[in-house]
This record gives sequence, structure tokens and C-alpha cells, in this order.
Amino acid sequence: MEPILHPSQWRIRALGVSTFLGHPLFYVVWAWWLPQPYENLLLRALMALCGLSLLVLPGVRVSPPTRGAAVTFSLIFWLTLPWFFWWMYFCNSGNAVWLASLGAAMLIYYHLTDWRLATLGCATGLLFAWLCFEAVGPAVPALGFAQAATNTVVLSFSWFMGLVLGLSSSNLRREQLNYTLGTMGIMAHELRTPLATMQLIAEAVRNEAPQYAGESGERLQQLGTRLNTLVRNMNHQIDMQITNARLMRPIGNPERISAAQLVREAIDAYPYRSTREKQAVVLRIYGDFHFYGSRDMFHQVVDNLTKNALRSLAAASSSPQPGDLLIEVGAHGARGRIAFTDNGVGMDAELRKRIFQPFVSTDRGTGHGLGLAFCQRVVNGAHGTIRVKAAPHKGAVFTIELPVA
Repeated sequence: MEPILHPSQWRIRALGVSTFLGHPLFYVVWAWWLPQPYENLLLRALMALCGLSLLVLPGVRVSPPTRGAAVTFSLIFWLTLPWFFWWMYFCNSGNAVWLASLGAAMLIYYHLTDWRLATLGCATGLLFAWLCFEAVGPAVPALGFAQAATNTVVLSFSWFMGLVLGLSSSNLRREQLNYTLGTMGIMAHELRTPLATMQLIAEAVRNEAPQYAGESGERLQQLGTRLNTLVRNMNHQIDMQITNARLMRPIGNPERISAAQLVREAIDAYPYRSTREKQAVVLRIYGDFHFYGSRDMFHQVVDNLTKNALRSLAAASSSPQPGDLLIEVGAHGARGRIAFTDNGVGMDAELRKRIFQPFVSTDRGTGHGLGLAFCQRVVNGAHGTIRVKAAPHKGAVFTIELPVA
């Protein structure tokens, strides 16, 4: 489903412009220049408005896209491709122009959508167009046997090739994804080997520290602790990047997850840089709730939001105090809620509008700007929402809402 659930903004704009301008243009061609038996200005205008909606509706072009945007995208192109072209094919008695147009529409449709949706769309488009034609269509001569047989062969060939090309594209994307994930797995393995050696060295340094009195022993203890923390942070980053890459794969069997247990485990396992930083995090469970999703990915969401909040606290002038990062879990009716409230540096209104876009980061030093985009994609994939309230020097509140299982 990747082409439907993850449309790029450039792709949406190009398709919207093509649909918005294409239908009026072809109306001129088939009504005035090369007249066809049946053309309908009102219907062409309605199809053009479908294309315009891709350009003006804010929810359709949001990045990363929501499930509602995917449904809207699918519905628009079901109307403007299989349904419309089958309708025009019936109204024009299956003549050569609309036979060729319908064949091209099938191939285009299979390139726009997932092959499973395209197959379903072609079948339902044919059915609904025929029902509409029988109900309100113009009186046209019936197709002869020879023409009907010829058209059936041509359209069957177009449909079959569209299906084959759709399957081919799907398999190619899957192979590319498997190759990428395999390469990342090899790199992660190669990186973890020297990291494990560094961790052993850190433990050895900390074990040797008590043998040295005074400042030297204390310094060795600090160096060992710092090295151990760096190793944990590197392993944490490797896990995050692998999880981020896995998000490109659809979740096959979502798990039923306890929100309270998930947050508690993520906070306990987080690689804090100091005891003071760990004490700054306070968890309050007002009521547990369960939801469906990927446990590993939501664990990473909690990690990302915790890391961002602690980074914001570190950027503030004062040292973190207990409760400077408050994490709350609760439920109200059919919606569960996980909120992260920090007393950090906050953000301005312009950054707040773009904070969930890829490569937008509050940390210009080390941030890659993919963490919050990842969080939004995971939460949206579980039919939830994530939003932020923040102001400069007044902290930030990130709130996740999820449907209760």
C-alpha cells in the first residue's frame, strides 16, 4: 500500500494539476476539435474539481499523510479513472476513442495505486458505471458481437498488463526495502562489536578506580561512567534508526499494548546521562488503557519524546529538577492519552507549525529532524493523533491520543 499511504507532496500536486487541467482540455478536444457522440461539460467540470481538491484541501497534502488523506486520494482517483472512463465508454458505445482511453486509464490507475486497490477499483468502477448508465445514461445503439468481442480482448489485455506491471513495481519496492534493511542490519552488527569492547573497557576502568585514592580514582570512575553512557547512547541510536527504517514496512499483526506498561518500560530502559536527569522524569498513571500497534515502534516513540524533552531541559539555564519532565497516562471514554510536559526552552510559533516535518529539528547541532516525523507516522498508523503546544522559554507539551482497544 506504500504508494497510497505515503504520497509525496510533489506527486499529489502533479496529479492534481493534471486532473484539473486535463478534463477541460479533453472536453475541448472531443467536443469541438474531434467531436465524439457524447460529451458532458458538467461531468468534466466535476472531475476537474476532484483534481482541484488535491491542490486546495490541506489534509490531502499533509506530510506524513494521514489515513484520511489516503482514503480521499483513493476515492478521487476511483471517480476520475475507472468510474468516469467506464461511464464514458458506455455512453459512447465503446467506440475507438473511448476504447483506447479506457485501456490507458487502466494502466494509469495501476501505476497510481496499489495493485490490490486498483483491481478492486476497476471491478467496482465497471459495476457502478454500468448501473448509472442503465439508470440515467443516454440512449445509444448496442454493441455488435464482433465489436464487443474485440473490445473485450483489448480491455482484458490492458487490465492484465496493468496488473502485471503493478505486481512488478510492488516486488521491486519490496526487494529494495529488504536490501536496505539487510544492509542496515550488517552495519548495526559491525558497529555493535567495537561498542561491546568499549563497554568492557569502561567496566574495567570503573573496577580499577577504587584502587586509586583521591581525585585520580574519582576521575577514572567518571570516565568509565561516561564511556558506558556513550556506548548505551550509540546502541540506542542504532536501534532507533533500524526501527525508523522498519516503519516503511506495513504492520502485519498489530499487538494489543498496555499504555502504562509501555511507558514505564521505556522510561526505565532509557539511557539517562546522569542520576539528576533520571530524577527529573516523573510518571503519573491516572488510568491505564490498551491500544493496537507495534510495541517496538511505540517504544521508540516514547524514547524520542523523552529524549527531545530532556534535550530541551538541558538547553535551559537551570539544572533539571524532579518533575521538570512530567509524563501522564490516562483515558477518557474511547480515547487514551499520553502527554509529555517539559519545562525546557520551548519553541516559537513558526517552528511549532513545522515540527513534525522530516528534517526539521529544534537541535541544530546534532538533531537529524526525523524523530518527530517518525513519531507522527507511527501514531497515525495506529489511528491516533499527536499534537504539540509550546511557546518560547515556556516549555512544551506533546500529547498522543489513541483509540482504546
